Amino acid sequence: MELSDVKDRMIRRAAKEVEAGMTVNLGIGLPTQVARYVSPTTPVCLHSENGISGVGPSLPYGKADRNLIDAGGAYVSVLPGTAFFDSAVSFAMVRRGRIDLTILGAFQISTAGDLANWAIPGMFTPGAGGAMELAQKACRVVVLTTHLDKRGNSKIVKECSLPLTAPHCVSRIYTDMAVIDVVEEGLVLVEIAEGLSVNDVVASTDSPLLIPQINIPVF
Repeated sequence: MELSDVKDRMIRRAAKEVEAGMTVNLGIGLPTQVARYVSPTTPVCLHSENGISGVGPSLPYGKADRNLIDAGGAYVSVLPGTAFFDSAVSFAMVRRGRIDLTILGAFQISTAGDLANWAIPGMFTPGAGGAMELAQKACRVVVLTTHLDKRGNSKIVKECSLPLTAPHCVSRIYTDMAVIDVVEEGLVLVEIAEGLSVNDVVASTDSPLLIPQINIPVF
């Protein structure tokens, strides 16, 4: 299976988190692509922390209004009911718990659900952005990321070695290998990607995984 197919499959799976009536914030990178798999007929309000509620589909440069971008700098469109406001109002929405779901990327996620996704020491970073607010205050926080980093190291670790975005905030992890829930007892393997075995996932994961005594579904 081509890597692009693998990524599309995990993005499509993560998109099932989005339900009708939700206000949803999608993080930069892979999470942004979740919007492609949300049905246009599903009433969902996409929120961008730079001050847009009701974000429409991304547009190519030639068709875009170059003054209209989301928090990640992508050109976006508007929908009936789209609202614009300053960043203070946008973050007030986050801090008041008005975001039902946020899907974020990650550098590391710990056994306890700690999230590190904003800085790698020695590498340039523009700052934490809205991730710290979203990770702490969104009603549900899930992560969408590759299982391994570019060096082949597990992103799912016993303890994060990178600067934390927020502690104990992640509820579920979607990777190209598995779906994993964060519970009080640890990390539970919920689903595995087609073509992989439970042993493949366990061998690629630094953190211990709890394996249910049933057949694990494939996505």
